[in-house]
Amino acid sequence: MGGSMTDRATNTDSLAELTRCREEIERIDNEIVGLLARRLALGKRTGELKRLAGLPILDPTREAAVIRRVAGVARDAGLPPEAVRDVFWQIVGMSRRAQEEGRE
Repeated sequence: MGGSMTDRATNTDSLAELTRCREEIERIDNEIVGLLARRLALGKRTGELKRLAGLPILDPTREAAVIRRVAGVARDAGLPPEAVRDVFWQIVGMSRRAQEEGRE
């Protein structure tokens, strides 16, 4: 009898916390999208600078170094490095495409 009131209170508290967690996830997702937009803007500028310097857009050595660095950061943060590598290969690819868009 008394347990059911406690169960209901716990359920209500859990649902309220679930809502708060989802709202925080949404805020973080929005921040991630904003950071991606900033990174791609820098990628475009990088492409412009490479063109002015007469450098190729594709720099496999630099791309691999970026991936190695973020994998280490992920490992230090307790995240799975391989999954973070996969995400960053996508980000690096987006950045490369942004750099290539500025080509004439």
